[in-house]
Amino acid sequence: MIEANWNYPTDIRFGAGRLRELPNLCRQLGMKHPLLVTDHNLASRTLIENALTYCREASLGCGLFSQVQGNPVGRNVEEGVRVLNEHSHDGVIAMGGGSTLDAGKAIAFMAGQERALWDFEDREDWYMRADEDAMLPVVAVPTTAGTGSEVGRASVIIDEREHVKKIIFHPRMLPQIVILDPELTLGLPADITAWVGMDALSHNLEAFCSPLFHPLAHGIAIEGIRLVKDWLPRAVADGNDIEARAHMLVASTMGATAFQKGLGAMHALSHPVGAVLDGHHGLTNAIVMPYVLTFNRKSIDGSIAELARYLSLNDSFDGFYDWVVELRELIKIPETLSDIGVQATHIERLAPMAAKDPSAATNPRAMNIDDAAALYRQALGNL
Repeated sequence: MIEANWNYPTDIRFGAGRLRELPNLCRQLGMKHPLLVTDHNLASRTLIENALTYCREASLGCGLFSQVQGNPVGRNVEEGVRVLNEHSHDGVIAMGGGSTLDAGKAIAFMAGQERALWDFEDREDWYMRADEDAMLPVVAVPTTAGTGSEVGRASVIIDEREHVKKIIFHPRMLPQIVILDPELTLGLPADITAWVGMDALSHNLEAFCSPLFHPLAHGIAIEGIRLVKDWLPRAVADGNDIEARAHMLVASTMGATAFQKGLGAMHALSHPVGAVLDGHHGLTNAIVMPYVLTFNRKSIDGSIAELARYLSLNDSFDGFYDWVVELRELIKIPETLSDIGVQATHIERLAPMAAKDPSAATNPRAMNIDDAAALYRQALGNL
């Protein structure tokens, strides 16, 4: 008989304008002096000022830490922990894109730990090294619809010593409360909307293709893919289409819920590009997606045909593949990795990292270093 352990997400407040509930939600978690963690690009925007104002008007002594970069590194977390402890903050509001949410969760996790961040990498039972009583609560507020980090129990942080993205994991890193407010995503540029939307698609799609047994995640992944199909083109076309933005926020959250079932070669190839070349994670996933689908075809042909039927496409692998390629063209995703600065000379360094990446373990087809190198070479050329 099959056995499995399943865990599902957290308290989610969905709807336009729900950022106004932030002070009450912080209080529910016992916060009186939270630290709002964001990135330097968002720090000066109205949505951050509104969040700070709501908290301060409610007599919450809310501080601000905005030194998070696009692909967060260990020193971002270390500096955030220093600021948090120096000012005696008692919780974290993580507000921004996936990188910011990852950094905010890691800062709250590391607030009182005595070990180094890398001692909690997602290996074996390393998470059991953590002092759970030293963790602080988190309210997560995504401002993009892609990573779904708001419902994740891990953070992806670059170890600058090795130039490798590492997954820091603990079950209690899952934010206690999430605010999904589509108003916060309005006006996001079309290119960023496209890149993060394709990240949501990659999460749902790789979870769907994972060979692990998790029917709850499998079902969520199917519906998440449908939402991307129906709403991503509209979200890209009109930055103020709040209905499309709302559905894409849901698709993003569903993708990160679904990938408890596993990810695959798209993420395994993408992580090294982000760590070494600072490539945008969602964009890289979007570029390698057709190449990985082709690589995996023998293992997923039948299930992708069933998925295509559900999506009202030509019910075959080719029907789904053609839709992916057409979607990329419609929302102006570059065709090749060379378009974003990856060169053939990088492959020797990237391929071993991809083969070793934890996401590769649940790809439906085993991927070794030679396979990863071949995929990189293919993704450097035209379809």
